[in-house]
Amino acid sequence: MAEPETEKNTSSMSLLDCSLLTVSVSKLHLSSPPSTATKEFKLSMPDWSLLPEELLNLISTSLENCFDVVHARSVCRSWRSTFPFPSCLLRPSYTLPTFVGYQSKDFCTLEKVPLFLFRVRAPEAASTIEYFLGGLGRDESDDHTELPSPIQCSVKVKIPGSDPTLMNMHDCQILPLGHQYRMIGCTSKDYRGVAVLPLNKDGSGKEFIVLLNYYKVLLVLRSTEMRWIRLPRLSSGTCSEIGTFRGKFYIAFLGQDIFIFDPYTLEVTPVRPLELLNCGSCIDLVPSGNDELFLVERIIPRTGDILYLTRLALRVNRLDEEAGKWVVVSEIGDRVLFINEMGNFSCSAKELPDDCGVNGNSILFTNRPGKLTFAYKYGVHTGNAEDDINCWRHSRDKHVTILNKSPMVAFRVER
Repeated sequence: MAEPETEKNTSSMSLLDCSLLTVSVSKLHLSSPPSTATKEFKLSMPDWSLLPEELLNLISTSLENCFDVVHARSVCRSWRSTFPFPSCLLRPSYTLPTFVGYQSKDFCTLEKVPLFLFRVRAPEAASTIEYFLGGLGRDESDDHTELPSPIQCSVKVKIPGSDPTLMNMHDCQILPLGHQYRMIGCTSKDYRGVAVLPLNKDGSGKEFIVLLNYYKVLLVLRSTEMRWIRLPRLSSGTCSEIGTFRGKFYIAFLGQDIFIFDPYTLEVTPVRPLELLNCGSCIDLVPSGNDELFLVERIIPRTGDILYLTRLALRVNRLDEEAGKWVVVSEIGDRVLFINEMGNFSCSAKELPDDCGVNGNSILFTNRPGKLTFAYKYGVHTGNAEDDINCWRHSRDKHVTILNKSPMVAFRVER
């Protein structure tokens, strides 16, 4: 997506900030050498700043991903000036009119946050694996700050109620999960979420459109006009989620109402799933990159006014975009769908080791009450003859312990 002009110039920033969508998970630090390092060791360290420019250029073309660039920049000041900071790790911000009152002259800030899944590498004998899910940003340190050598990049993680921990990035497998937009400084309890799309189909321009979920009101803003417009009411239910997929907005309401919103024509098209009888339900939209869009329905059996929460099951649907309908599916391939408070994401289990505790064709909720949970899989036998096996239920083969839910997600999985 081509980006609009950012309000904030981040060119002077030098270090990574692994904030994981929060100020409580602070900064990527460059750690000092151990205090026990000997003078002889220090004298034997090469002066990497003297490396010829031709070799630096050769190294820059061999770096495979953005985190290789981060490590290269941490070597010394001259390397930092040679290797540009990866654009995919920047958090551009945009100034918009505030949406309270819809036409206010005051302003608010929209920020784009790159998201990643961190898997902490553990010894083979370890019985559990830890994961962290969230975003990355940069420290606002001066590029001229003197940095110690040798240097290692670390993620400083702070979970409420515990001391901050440093994780060496070399000890983590890091998977990109796309990005997320959020409104900075918005404290209104009515604000429920925001989604953004470019208004140039080829991605070459800077125009964009913003869709805002403000309780029972949906607001739209075009960058060319910079004013909020209220959409006509689409459903009697409360809007539970908004998202994007293949250049269109998707709006979900409590009660199974789902609409596709075209950012160019502003036309709205209903795309409701098959009706569920004798049960209550909640729905979650989960994109899998630009390949698939999944709809996860939480089904709660009901008799009259009584809901049986202990018999919760899931129905998973895949969007058939050409036919304009949802198709119920019993498998999602090697994907793992993550459903949590800050947004829903997916990743491929093929990128993870076999013994990492996370398997494909499964769904993991990190926003449920309590700390202990299980992944949901299709066709699980519960031992109850009344429970239909042709749905998704939690599988108790591996415990998942939720260490933190918001504003960043941390969890531990049994091997």
